[in-house]
Amino acid sequence: MKLKITIALLLIVQLTFGQDRVKRMDSLLNALYAQQKINGNFLVAEQGKVIYKKSFGLANEETKEPLNENSIFELASVSKQFTAMAIAILQEKGKLNLNDKMSKYIPELAYYDNITIKNLVHHTSGLPDYMDLMETRFDKSKIATNKDIVKIFAKEQPKLVFDTNTKWEYSNTGYALLATIIEKASGMSYGDYLQIAIFTPLKMTNTFVYTRRYAPKKVSNYAYGYVYSDDLKKHVLPDDLAETKMVVWMDGIVGDGTVNSTANDLLVWDRALYTNQLLSKSGMEQVFTAGTLADGSATKYGFGWMLDNHPDYGKMASHSGGWPGYKTYIDRHLDNDKTIIILSNHDKVAIPINSLRSILYNKPLPTKKERKEITLTNEQLQKFIGVYEIQPGFEITISTDKDQLFAQLTGQQALPIFAENETQFFLKVVDAQIHFVPNETGAINGLVLLQNGNKIEGKRIK
Repeated sequence: MKLKITIALLLIVQLTFGQDRVKRMDSLLNALYAQQKINGNFLVAEQGKVIYKKSFGLANEETKEPLNENSIFELASVSKQFTAMAIAILQEKGKLNLNDKMSKYIPELAYYDNITIKNLVHHTSGLPDYMDLMETRFDKSKIATNKDIVKIFAKEQPKLVFDTNTKWEYSNTGYALLATIIEKASGMSYGDYLQIAIFTPLKMTNTFVYTRRYAPKKVSNYAYGYVYSDDLKKHVLPDDLAETKMVVWMDGIVGDGTVNSTANDLLVWDRALYTNQLLSKSGMEQVFTAGTLADGSATKYGFGWMLDNHPDYGKMASHSGGWPGYKTYIDRHLDNDKTIIILSNHDKVAIPINSLRSILYNKPLPTKKERKEITLTNEQLQKFIGVYEIQPGFEITISTDKDQLFAQLTGQQALPIFAENETQFFLKVVDAQIHFVPNETGAINGLVLLQNGNKIEGKRIK
C-alpha cells in the first residue's frame, strides 16, 4: 500500500512539474505576443508527446484569418534538411554517390572540377553566393529558376571564395545545385521527388514544395509572410516593397528553401528521424555526422542540420530559416528526445529558443546582460560603415546618421546599435550584439552577429 501511495505521489509531482513548465512557456509567449514580438506557431514535445502547442496572431492580414495548428508556413532554410535527406536516399538507392563530382550531373559547371556532392551538402564547396551574382546579372522582370543559376555560373565562372574543402561557409548556392542534382539523378522534379521519397511515405499531408509566384495554386490554411513597412505603418506582403522584391524574382529557385509545412507535420518528420523509415541505420547516422575538412577538422554541419554537443542538453541538431516574411526554427535534442518547433510569418519577431530550452529543462530563464554604452567619435564610427554578407540571402548594412550607427538586415528596418567598446556593439530593441572583426592592419573585414545563442559570421563585401 505504501509503495502504491509513493508511486501516486511521484506521478502527481511529475504532473505538476510538467504543468509548471507549460505555464511558464505560455506566460513567456503570451508576454512576447502582447509586445508584438512574436506571430506564429509554437510546438514543444518530449519523446514525441506534445506538451505545448499554440498559435499567436494572423495567417492573413487582409481577411484577419487567425493562425491555427494546421497553418502552412514557408520553411526557408529549414528546407535544407529535406534536400539533404533526398540526396542521402538517392545514394542508398545507388542513383548517386556523395563523392561524385558535381559536374557529373551538371556538366555546364565543369569549370569547378574539384567540387563533390559531399562538398555541397556540408557547405565546403567555396562557391560564391548566387544571390549576389544574380542581383546584377539577372533580368528581374522574369522569375529565376535553378537553371538560371547554372547558366549564370557557367557564363560568369566566378572564382571560389576559398579552396574547396578547406573551410566551412554556409552556402545557399550549394543547396540550390543539390536540387538540380536530385532532378538529374531521379528523373523527376525536385518537388515531386521529395513528395514520393519523403512526404508521402511519412504521411506529411500538409508538406510540399511551393513557389507561389512562379507556380501559383490554391493552398488552404496558408500563413502568408509579412514584413513591416515603416512608411505605411503596417504589415504588408514583401512583394509590395522594393527592398524585398527578391521574393518575386527568385521564387522559382528550389533546394535552399521553398518547402512549406506545418508544426504538426514537422513533428511527424522529427519522429521519423529516430527510425529507419527513410534510410538504413548507417544512413541515418551519416545524416547527423558532421562533415570534415581536408585537414581532418570537423565542421558543425551534417546533412542539413547544425550539430552541437551542449553541456546541459546533450547532442543537438537544429536549423533556422529566414526569408522576407518568415522566420523558422527546428530544435531537436537527440540525447533527450525533446523537440521545439517555431514557425513565424512576420519578419521582425523574436525566436525565443534559449528561453524555451531553459523552461523545458526546468532552468531559470537566461538573464539579459546589462550593457554599458560608451561614446565613439564619428571618425571611429566611419570604419564600420559598409555591407556585410551574413545569413543565406541576407546582408547587414551598417550606416551612420550624425553620430549614431545603424544596422539594417535585408528587408528590415535600420536599427540603432550602441558601442560597448571600440569594436563591439549591441542592440537595445532585441538581445543581440554585433562584434566587428579587424584584420592585422586594423581595417574591419567582417563581423559576428550574436543572437538566440547563435554565432553568425559575416564577411565585408562593400
